[in-house]
Amino acid sequence: MIRVRRADPADAEALVALAERVGREEGRWILTTSSWRSAADERRYLKAVQHHADAAVFVVEDDGSVVGRLSLARDPHPASQHVADLGLMVAAGHRRRGLGKALLEEAVRWARDSGIRKLELHVFPWNDPALRLYEAFGFEREGLRREHYARDGEYVDAILMAYRIPGHG
Repeated sequence: MIRVRRADPADAEALVALAERVGREEGRWILTTSSWRSAADERRYLKAVQHHADAAVFVVEDDGSVVGRLSLARDPHPASQHVADLGLMVAAGHRRRGLGKALLEEAVRWARDSGIRKLELHVFPWNDPALRLYEAFGFEREGLRREHYARDGEYVDAILMAYRIPGHG
């Protein structure tokens, strides 16, 4: 059974394992390729997020196992506090089953409740599955950020995408 819920500090080890698995994939989907933060650091982060109105972490479970993660954080600058950045990952064996879409729907609910008008994210140009997911959901490409990230000793581009929360212009 599929379930989306808020992440809990008890999810730390599962989330670290998920990030490390996705980071080692040949597709080079995320920035991290070796190790994520430690389980202790992840647990501290999740505890802090529980008490912070401007950030959230959600997980998607499949039969009780954490197989996806969505992180959100409001932009701290006063002129762009209506914008939140998001990051999403789903385990390889669980992709193309609607889990990413379910996490994005949760992001929109959180954004509405938080007064967010726009969600932003970065995608590597070679990540066609993610680009298809985000565009099908309604994200639009807003730009290309050349050599925006350092990844494994090279500088790589990122596509900036955004989603405007319906009903908020």
